[in-house]
Amino acid sequence: MRKIKKLLVANRGEIALRVMRTAKEMGIKTVAIYSEADRNALHVRFADEAVCVGGPKSNESYLRGDVIIAVCKQLQVDAIHPGYGFLSENAGFAKAVEEAGLIFIGPSPEAIELMGSKLAAKAAVAKYNIPMVPGTEYAITDVEEAKSIASNIGFPILIKASAGGGGKGMRVVESVEVFEEQMQLAVSEATSAFGDGSVFIEKYIGSPRHIEIQVLGDTHGNIVHLFERECSIQRRHQKVIEEAPSAVLTPELRDEMGRCAVNVAKACNYVGAGTVEFLVDENLNFYFLEMNTRLQVEHPVTEQITGLDLVREQIMVAQGNPLAFAQEDLTINGHALELRVYAEDPANNFLPDIGRLETYKRPQGLGVRVDDGFEQGMDIPIYYDPMIAKLVTFGKDRQEAIEKMLRAIDEYQITGIETTLPFGKFVLQHEAFVSGNFDTKFIERYFTPDVLKPEATEAEESIAVALAALLMQKQKPTIADSATTQSISTSNWRKNRT
Repeated sequence: MRKIKKLLVANRGEIALRVMRTAKEMGIKTVAIYSEADRNALHVRFADEAVCVGGPKSNESYLRGDVIIAVCKQLQVDAIHPGYGFLSENAGFAKAVEEAGLIFIGPSPEAIELMGSKLAAKAAVAKYNIPMVPGTEYAITDVEEAKSIASNIGFPILIKASAGGGGKGMRVVESVEVFEEQMQLAVSEATSAFGDGSVFIEKYIGSPRHIEIQVLGDTHGNIVHLFERECSIQRRHQKVIEEAPSAVLTPELRDEMGRCAVNVAKACNYVGAGTVEFLVDENLNFYFLEMNTRLQVEHPVTEQITGLDLVREQIMVAQGNPLAFAQEDLTINGHALELRVYAEDPANNFLPDIGRLETYKRPQGLGVRVDDGFEQGMDIPIYYDPMIAKLVTFGKDRQEAIEKMLRAIDEYQITGIETTLPFGKFVLQHEAFVSGNFDTKFIERYFTPDVLKPEATEAEESIAVALAALLMQKQKPTIADSATTQSISTSNWRKNRT
C-alpha cells in the first residue's frame, strides 16, 4: 500500500473541484493546473497549490502530459487524477505517469488501450458470451467488401469509428446505393478526430435505450457493479439527462446486465471506476457497446442511490486498499436525476452560447446537488466543453426526484447566456419521459424549438389586444403604415415586456 499525500488533478472546472473536495476530506493536499484562460477559475482558488501549464487552447495546456508530469516532480506530487476528458483515457499518458514513479488514479495503461478500441474490446469480451450487436469483428477498409458485409447483415447498418466516440466517425446507412459515400465520410471524420480512420460495421438498432453499468475494481481481484444509469436523452449522440436507476429494468435484467459488466471488467483486469455501456432494444434485449475507462460525467446519480463517494473509492483503490464491500452489500436507495446545464441554445440546434454569467444563482434545498465550476460574473471560455454545471436531484422514488428537479430548474437563475435548463424542464414534463417510454430518439421525435417559446395566457392576450387597439386610435395610421400596425402580435408583446 502507498499513501497519497499530495494529489494533482489534471483537469479543470467542476470535475477538478469535485475531486479536490474529496481529497481535502481525506487529508490529501491538492494541486491545480490551469490554462491562461482559467487563471481566475474556482478550481485554481480552491487548491492548495496551482500552476499555469500553458495557453488557453487544450493542446497548449491541459493536454500537455509532459508539462503536467514535470509539475508533479517539481511539487513532489504523489498521484494524478485525470478527471474525465482531456488525458483521462490516454494510455500513453497513464504509462508516462507510472514510469515517472507517480500513481495514476485510474486503470492500467493496458486496460485503457484495450478498451479504447471498440474492436479490440469486443474481441476481449467475446469469451464471456456477452451479447453484442451483429457486425464485423475487424476493421474494414475495402469498400466493396464492406458493402457486401453490410448487405448480408441487412440495412440499415451503422458505420462506426473504432478509435473514438461522441458520435464522431459514425454514419447510419439506409441503403446500398449510398453506402460508399457514407463510408468515405466516416473514415475521413474518424481520421480527423482520432488520427485513426479504422471503421467497422454493425446492425443499426433504430430505437435503442442507452443504459450503462458502473463498475469498480481493486488490485486484489475484486470487481463489483454499482447498478445502472439511464442515459437515453441525448443530442448529437451526447448525453443531456441521466438517471439512476432506469425506469424499465427489472431486477432480473439488472442482475444479468450487472454480471455482464463485471465480466467486461474482468476481461481487461480492470482497476478503479469504469463504465460499461449497453444498447437496449424495445424488447429489452441488451448488447455490449463499449467501456469507458474513467469516471463518468454522470457519476453523481450513482453516488446518490448507493451512498458511495466514487472519487474516494478511486483514491482508496489507487493506494492499494481492497474494496470495503462485496456485491451483496450494495443496494439501490431512492432515485436520482442529473441535468447537464450547458451554455447552449436548445432553440438553435443546441449550438454553444458562450458569454458572461450576468446572473448566476444556484438552487438549494433538500435533495438538490449542484456540481459546477463557475460563479456570477465569470465568462464561459470558448476553448472548452460548454457545460456550466451538473444539476442533480434525489428523492425516495422517481416521481419525487422529478418534482425536485422541476423545482430546482425554476430556482436556478442564469442570465447572460442561453442554457439547457428550459430543455430539461420540457423533457421532465413530457408524457414520454414521465411514463418511462422513451429512447435515444426522444429529441428527434418530440422536441422542436417552438416548444420552448412562451405562450401568452388568456388575460395577457386580452391586454395585448386592448393595447393594440389603443395604439391604433392614438396613431390614426395612414395607408402607408397600416401594415406595420397590423404586424403587432401578442407573442412579440410578451417577449418584450419588462
